[in-house]
Order: sequence, then C-alpha cells, then structure tokens
Amino acid sequence: MNKVASKHFGDVELNHGRDHNFTAKHELAGHPVELDLNVNAHDRFDEAAMRKVDYRLRFLPELVDQVREMIAEELEQEGTSPQEYRHFHCNAIKDEQLQKVFGVPDKSQLTDEVFLKALKLGHVGIFPGQPERYFVLDFTLGVHFTDEVLVASADEDGVVDDEIVWES
Repeated sequence: MNKVASKHFGDVELNHGRDHNFTAKHELAGHPVELDLNVNAHDRFDEAAMRKVDYRLRFLPELVDQVREMIAEELEQEGTSPQEYRHFHCNAIKDEQLQKVFGVPDKSQLTDEVFLKALKLGHVGIFPGQPERYFVLDFTLGVHFTDEVLVASADEDGVVDDEIVWES
C-alpha cells in the first residue's frame, strides 16, 4: 500500500477503494482538539489531497476566529442556534458548575463574552471528498458539562457556511 507522511496524521495510507478514518490530537490556543480525517472509498485521495489537508490545517486558527465572530453576531439575533444553545445551557447550569464551566461565581456575570470564552473547539471533521463541506467544526462547553455542540462548516477554500447548527 502507498503511504504518505502527514504533519498532523503521521503516515497515512492512500485510498485504494476503501473507507479510511484517521484521527489525531491537536492543540489550538492551549486546548486539545481532535482531528478526524474521513476518506470514503469513492474519494480520490492521493498525496496531493493529503498535502492539501495539512496545508489547510495551517489556517485553522483563522477559521475558528471567523466562526467565533459569526457565533457572536448570532448571539444577538432571536431564534438562532447559538442564542438558543446559550440560553438552554446557561439556564440549566447549577450554581456549583458556573465556576468550572464559565469561570464566574454567579449567573449575573454570564455575559455573551463569558459564554464565547467558555465555548471551545473540540473536534474538527475533515472530508476531502466533499469540497463544499470540507471542514466540520464542533464547538462545546466541555464534555464534562454537555454532549451537545454548535456545528459550523467550511468549504475547501476556508469559506465558512452561513449556518451554525446545534446538535447533540
């Protein structure tokens, strides 16, 4: 089997008509992020495609910043997924969890800024065979608190989709 070295995933077996899933641990802004490379049997995944994945991952911090800005904007709009996610989790939180999750002692200090600071990128799905949904980014308040995430996607050029959804 042909393999190619990846900065993020180590030695990766090139696709020869089979599904492959490769995972790696990454660190972004001091927090762990799981990277998940998904290659389907019908994808044309070769050395150039692997190099593109590694290249695109260099711009992950900028992509995350773009998504954070979108989430911040949507927190101010009625009926958006980020606003509903924040409302649900901030209302459901117990007083003893406030400090651990948000770093504040009481609910009156739970501002949009505090919420955004607590919201971390936890997982990035990478789909080289889907140029319009190349990256799928999952933001969480922490697996110790919730298994629900805010999900954003971006195409192969790093253009973020204008819809952020709440998934469990």
